Amino acid sequence: MTTTRTAAAETPNRRDSVPTLRLQPARALRALRRLSENPDDTAEVFTIVESLSGQAPLRVLARFRKDPVGKLLLAERPAILSTLIDRDALGRMPRGSLAQAYLAFIDREGITADGLVQASLDGRTDMLDPNTDYVFVTERIRDTHDLWHTVTGYQGDIVGEAALLAFNVAQLHNPGIAAIVLTALLQFRELEFSRLIGRAFLDGMRAAWLPPVHWEVLLPLPLEQVRSVLRIAPTPAYAPLRMSAFRDMGALAAE
Repeated sequence: MTTTRTAAAETPNRRDSVPTLRLQPARALRALRRLSENPDDTAEVFTIVESLSGQAPLRVLARFRKDPVGKLLLAERPAILSTLIDRDALGRMPRGSLAQAYLAFIDREGITADGLVQASLDGRTDMLDPNTDYVFVTERIRDTHDLWHTVTGYQGDIVGEAALLAFNVAQLHNPGIAAIVLTALLQFRELEFSRLIGRAFLDGMRAAWLPPVHWEVLLPLPLEQVRSVLRIAPTPAYAPLRMSAFRDMGALAAE
């Protein structure tokens, strides 16, 4: 007697599919060199992360699936990018709220909520099924990057981005992100910079785990209340380094 299996049993759940993640150190090294010359080239960041992440994104996904809020987000699949693009709705939220602070941040930096989407497409080669849990989690982390800036207080300058990446290393344990931070430490060998990076890493260790945070619920709340809930300490004052000053440094070194 033969046993007939159902189609559902034969077909794996598409939402559970994950990519094959290969280490590509040579590709990462080339991208690191290009990023050192132009820290504003965000596509290179995604290239480095894709090339060196190894199994780190899968560990993040596994932890996300076990988290109570993470389970809720995977079930409901809210589109955080659509929420962040709706400036009118964010603008109607209370003064002093996370939403208002977020709008102030992106306006100050001259960026948009969807600014990282194209950079991520330019810097990656993998073709992933958009319906999978893996893509939902990785894209949600990408699309909330500037919310992480807002709650931590790090600006969008070169120093602030490096500090937030150090915070990310503590949160995501991703070797690709760690390689970018290490390269920055080797490039900017100043005590103040090193201290800021170290402080950011420790802050990331102490903070709540941010990937499964239900940002849609927190946006109307006072920024300081959100920081308290997420266990994020105020950012120490630091001297920002913008691209214009970075280019001037390169010009002086060449003379």
